[in-house]
Amino acid sequence: MKKILSLTLSLFISAFVFAQKDITVADIYKNGTFSQKSVYGINWMNDGRYYSAQEGNDIVKFDVTTGEKVETIVDGSSLSPSIKFNSYSFSDDEMKVLLMTERQSIYRRSYKAEFYVYDLQNKELKKLSKGDPQSYATFSPDGTKIAFVRDNNLFYINLGDMSEVQVTKDGKFNHIIHGSTDWVYEEELSFTRAFEWSGDGKSLFYLTFDESGVKEYNMQVWHNGQLYPEDYRFKYPKAGEDNSTVTGTVYHLEGNKSTPVELSKEKEFYIARIKQTPDPKVLSLVRLNRLQNKLDILHLNTNTGELKEILSEKYDTYVDVDFVDDLTYLKDGKHFIHASEKNGYKHLYLYTVNGELKNQITSGQWEVLSLEGVDEKGKKTTIYYTSNEGSPLEKYFYSVDISGKGKKLLTNEKGNHGIGMSDDQKYYIDYYSSAEQPLRVTLYRTQGNEKVKVLEDNKKLESVAKEYGLQSKEFFTFKTVDGTALNGYMLKPENFDPTKKYPVLIYQYSGPGSQNVLNSWGGGSHYYWHQMLTQEGYIVAVIDTRGTGGRGAAFKKITYKQLGKYEVEDHIQGAKYLAGLPYVDEGRIGIWGWSYGGYMSSLALFKGSEVFKAAIAVAPVTNWRYYDTIYTERYMDTPQNNASGYDDNSPTTHAARLKGNFLLIHGTGDDNVHFQNAVALQNALIAAGKQFDSFYYPDRAHGIYRDNARMHLFTMMTDWVLENL
Repeated sequence: MKKILSLTLSLFISAFVFAQKDITVADIYKNGTFSQKSVYGINWMNDGRYYSAQEGNDIVKFDVTTGEKVETIVDGSSLSPSIKFNSYSFSDDEMKVLLMTERQSIYRRSYKAEFYVYDLQNKELKKLSKGDPQSYATFSPDGTKIAFVRDNNLFYINLGDMSEVQVTKDGKFNHIIHGSTDWVYEEELSFTRAFEWSGDGKSLFYLTFDESGVKEYNMQVWHNGQLYPEDYRFKYPKAGEDNSTVTGTVYHLEGNKSTPVELSKEKEFYIARIKQTPDPKVLSLVRLNRLQNKLDILHLNTNTGELKEILSEKYDTYVDVDFVDDLTYLKDGKHFIHASEKNGYKHLYLYTVNGELKNQITSGQWEVLSLEGVDEKGKKTTIYYTSNEGSPLEKYFYSVDISGKGKKLLTNEKGNHGIGMSDDQKYYIDYYSSAEQPLRVTLYRTQGNEKVKVLEDNKKLESVAKEYGLQSKEFFTFKTVDGTALNGYMLKPENFDPTKKYPVLIYQYSGPGSQNVLNSWGGGSHYYWHQMLTQEGYIVAVIDTRGTGGRGAAFKKITYKQLGKYEVEDHIQGAKYLAGLPYVDEGRIGIWGWSYGGYMSSLALFKGSEVFKAAIAVAPVTNWRYYDTIYTERYMDTPQNNASGYDDNSPTTHAARLKGNFLLIHGTGDDNVHFQNAVALQNALIAAGKQFDSFYYPDRAHGIYRDNARMHLFTMMTDWVLENL
C-alpha cells in the first residue's frame, strides 16, 4: 500500500512539475510574461575602445575589450535642475551631451520635447530654450550651436551665451512647415528632420513644405466627460491628390542670409534624404520623382546653393526607398557606395563622387540587407554587410574587399543576425536569434572574429518558453498557381495527434517587401497570441506571398499596379495546401491580419469563400483610393492612370461575395489608415445585405494601444475565433 501511495504521489508531483502553463491575454499584453531583453541605446564613442549606454537616468561608459562599466558619464541623480531624460546624444567632440526630456509623440515618428545641454567639463546643465517644446534638436559639427524646430519654424542656439536665433518666421500649422517634414513624408519616407548642418557649421540647409493646397482629413476626438467632440484636422494627401510644394533654402549664419535652392525642374518630386559628406561644403540629397520609379543622387554646394545631379537610376516599376539609407560616403572624399537592385537583387556598388561606376562590390541571386560599416584603414578597404545569401529566411554578417574579392562569413549560426558596428569597425554587437533561440546579444572583436562577452542571453525567456510549452516553428513550402514556391511556418498544438483534424488560422501581412516567415525568434506580440491559440487546439500558419521581400526584385515587384491580386491568389492556394494535409479540418480555415494584412484578410475571405470560413481584419485599407500618395502611388501609380488597379482588388468591390464569418476592427483616431476605410466597407456590406461583426476603438490610432485597448482587443479576438472558427 505504501508503494502504491508513493507511486501515486510521485506521478502527481511529476505531472505538476511538467504541466504546461496556460497562456492568457494578460500574460502577453499586460504582465510582460514573455518580455524579451535586449541591449538598447548603444553609442559607440570616438575612442573605439568604448561605448556608452543609458541605464535608468545615467549615461554609463563601457570598455569594449571587457564589456565592463568603467565610468558614469552623466549621473542623473546629481543633475541640477533635476530632470529625467528619455534619450541623449553627444556633440562630435564628446564634450557636451544633449538630453531629451518630456517627449510627446505627434504621429508615428514626429515628436516635441524639452532639451537640456550638459557640459561634461564644468558639469553644468542648461535648458536649451525657454520657449515652447522643440523638435529634432541637433548639434552643429563643431558643437557650438544646436538647431531645432518649434511651431513649424527653424531656430538655432549659440551655446556660448545661449542666445536664440529664429531662422524662419512664417511657419504655421496646416500651412507652412520649415525644417521638418509633413505627415506623408514622415509616414512613408521615415523622414522627419528636414534640416542639416553643413560640414563646416557655417550654414543650415532646410526644406520648406507649403501644405496650403493639400486637402485636410478630419477626425473627431472624444475625450471622457467632454460634452462635444473636438475636431482635429490635418493635411493628408490621398492617392492622386495634391502634395505639399517643397522648396529648399541654404541659410548662412554669418550675415543672416538665405540662398534659395532649385531642387528640381519638375513640379512633382520628393527629397527622401539629406546627409553630410566628407566635403564640409557639400551635402548629399536623394530625390525621387512623384511616381518613385526614378532616383537621383544630388550634391548641394552650401556656399553657392548650386545643386548638381551625380547619379540617376530609372526603373519600370519603383525604387525601393529603404535602399537610400545604405548610401555611404568614404572618408577618402573620392567615392561613395550606393545600394541598387538594377541587376535584379539588392547589391552594393562603388562610385566616384562624380557618379562614375568603379565596380560592383557584391553580386549573386541573393540580397544585401544592410551596409554595416566601411573600414578604410590600412592598405585595403573592407566592406561589412548583412545578407540573406544561403536562405531568404536567414540573415548573416559578411566582410568583403571593396573590389568585391575576399568575401568572408563572420556569423555561422543559422538564424538571423542583426549587427551594430563600432565607428572604427574594430568591434561589433551581434543581435542573434533563431526559431529555437531567443535573442542573444554578443560583443565581438572584429579582428579574428573573437567573442568578447555575451551582453544578454534571455535565459529567463528560454525558461518561460518551456514553462508555458511554446511550440516550435515548423517551416514548410508550397507552390502557388504559377509554380512559384512560397514559404510558411506553422505552430501546432502540444501533443499534436496527426490522426485528428485541427482548425487553422492563417496570419499574414503580405505588404510589398515585408517578411514574416523567418528563422528567428517569435514574431512580435502576435506570436504569443498565436501560441495561446495552439493551446486552444488551433494550428496557426504564417505565409509570405509573392510581393514580399528577400527574394529579389521580380518576386517582390510582381504586384506592381495590382496590389492584392497575386497575394490573394497565394493565400487561397496556401489554404488549399493546408486543407490537403491529413490533420487539417478543411471546413475550418481562417485568416487574419492588421493594416495591409487586414486588407488582405478581407479580400481573401471575399474572393476565397470556398476555402476560408472566417477572417479578422484590423485597421484595414479597403480601397487604395483612401490611402496616401507616397505609399500608394509607389506601388499602384495614380488612380487617374490606373483606375482598374485600384478597384479590381478592393474589398469594397467584392463585399457582396462575403459568405463566411467576418470581424472588422478599427480605431476612430487612426491618422494612418483612416476609419473611413472601415465605414466604406461596412456600407458596401450593408448594401449587399451581408451580416458581419464590427468593433471600433474610440480615439485609438493605428496600433490600437492606450487605456487597456490591447487587452480588450485580443480578448475579443480570442472569443471571436473560438466562436466562429
